[in-house]
Amino acid sequence: MAEFEYTANPARIVFGAGTLSRLPAEVRALGGSRALLLGTSAAGTDRAATGIDRAETGTDRAAAALGPLLAARFDWAAMHTPVEVTESALELLRANDIDCLVAVGGGSATGLAKALALRTDLPQVVLPTTYAGSEVTAVLGQTEHGRKTTLTSPKVLPETVIYDVELTLGLPVALSVTSGVNAMAHAVEALYAPQANPVTERLAVESIALLVRALPRIVADPADAGARADALQGAWLAGTCLGSVGMGLHHKLCHTLGGAFGLPHAQTHTVVLPHAVAYNAAAAPAAMRLIAGALGVTDAPRGLYDLIVDLGGPISLRELGLAQADLPRVVELATATPYPNPRPVTADGLTALLTDAWNGHAPQSSGPPDLNPLTDEVVASFANTPDRRTRELLGDLVRTLHGYVGRNDLTQPEWQRAVEFLTRTGQISTPTRQEFVLLSDVLGVSSAVDILANSRTPDTTPSAVLGPFYVDGPPETPHGADLAAGLPGTPMFADITVTDIGGTPVADAVVDVWQANEDGFYDVQLPDLEGPVLRARFHTNSLGKLTFAAILPAEYPIPEDGPVGQLLAAVGRHPYRAPHVHFMIAKPGYRTLVTQLFVQGGRYLDSDTVFGVKTGLIVDFPEHQGPAPDGRPGPWRSLNFTFRIAAG
Repeated sequence: MAEFEYTANPARIVFGAGTLSRLPAEVRALGGSRALLLGTSAAGTDRAATGIDRAETGTDRAAAALGPLLAARFDWAAMHTPVEVTESALELLRANDIDCLVAVGGGSATGLAKALALRTDLPQVVLPTTYAGSEVTAVLGQTEHGRKTTLTSPKVLPETVIYDVELTLGLPVALSVTSGVNAMAHAVEALYAPQANPVTERLAVESIALLVRALPRIVADPADAGARADALQGAWLAGTCLGSVGMGLHHKLCHTLGGAFGLPHAQTHTVVLPHAVAYNAAAAPAAMRLIAGALGVTDAPRGLYDLIVDLGGPISLRELGLAQADLPRVVELATATPYPNPRPVTADGLTALLTDAWNGHAPQSSGPPDLNPLTDEVVASFANTPDRRTRELLGDLVRTLHGYVGRNDLTQPEWQRAVEFLTRTGQISTPTRQEFVLLSDVLGVSSAVDILANSRTPDTTPSAVLGPFYVDGPPETPHGADLAAGLPGTPMFADITVTDIGGTPVADAVVDVWQANEDGFYDVQLPDLEGPVLRARFHTNSLGKLTFAAILPAEYPIPEDGPVGQLLAAVGRHPYRAPHVHFMIAKPGYRTLVTQLFVQGGRYLDSDTVFGVKTGLIVDFPEHQGPAPDGRPGPWRSLNFTFRIAAG
């Protein structure tokens, strides 16, 4: 059991389309009456980095919505939150008796609001227009004298976040891509952070999956409101991860590159992410599997790089304006202070990472090659299958098998052993020994199919697996017959009734019965026996009844001399089945019931090797001391049970 701590940062989230209209009410709810509106719509800001056209519209719309609540407006928020910009805004704040902060835009506007809240403890309402995710974190990054530092404080966490999908519809495609990958970086690093836990893991995986689905749709159609909503939700979840756990190498490098060298924030995150992930891949294999799964690939670093290329995002630090001569200084700054990271951060390692990132080289594979093209080709080969259900089953089977091969990086010898195992399973199977059914049983597949197929009529008797020893067409047998034919064992006399779910007897139902002998063998396993033993077919009478004699079933091992027995021995599992009698009940107009009755108090009820035991099938076989119904001396057992079958 893993031990962990989880910190949930409190915040009010308002999500939807047109939610900007709720801004005045949210400001008043925080006690605000004189709001300072923060944005990045002034001349002189970095339009490429901020998506200025949309920010201007959003800020102006927010100003109109605030109406008399708007006391002042500051339009000079800048990337990396320079301290001198914060001080200018602080002067405006103090001169206008501000009691609430409203930020509209990306990380720059949000960062400025946080910086002001840190200094004044004023409440904040943030309306994101990009996918920064920082709006739901208690983290603030500030730049002073060319150096960016971060701090965590509850004072900087915005009290309310209003996500309005309409504010993102005009976000330029290029910025949508880099902003989305920036958000994805928060989720990726959360998966291998020292404070990683099951909660952030689920949030991070869902965040990555949402963004991976949304970004290609935004590139194809920037006005796709559904894709924009998915991207906003992905950013929200990513930011929640960022606010709950510490970040590692990726964020350290991006802060260094942005704070000391002025590189644009989201674009820098986009370029660095695949290379930072590749650097940590060998030290965080579980995280890599989760990332790759969310991306739908087998190799996480290469999958991230290919996604960025497909989206048309930047792939090199060179194209962002970093000089190659600056790389040693980046390494020096990034290694100056220790910080948590799965793989130790070394100067040589960072030099190689940054060199690849500067050149835009694809990260070297840390896992198996991408099997998706092959998988798609095989699935496409079934496209002309006339039966749609067959086509779907085959396609999903191929995807599942290829996914298993890729996730486990299956080797040629491992594959060969699997083929040999299946070959032996087929070779040992006969009309009376179904080793493949036995394999399905011990892997729980038979029980899984049984649950899916037969657990949707709760008023009927529970079903159970057929097992490998059923033989079609057992001998027709009269009521009261002794199926044991003189075999040793405790006599058992059964009185069985079959009704529908309303309790009405079902006459002339075909009831097949079979069980193992006292030593755990079925008749088909004993070649010296003449004819079927402990196996019969009955027809219920007009009252839905039948009777027969047999012996009390005992626990027994499944056959251990074949591949399935060898598998159980290899994994340390016992081969025993709990004691039971098999029944199959059929009649036209009714659902066929395949089931088993288990002896209450019998061994292995809690660890049946084929996972066939269900609570409703554990029944009492009471013991009697007097003479048996056929005159034999006691002790003997009885079985009285009513099966309920469903029409259909």
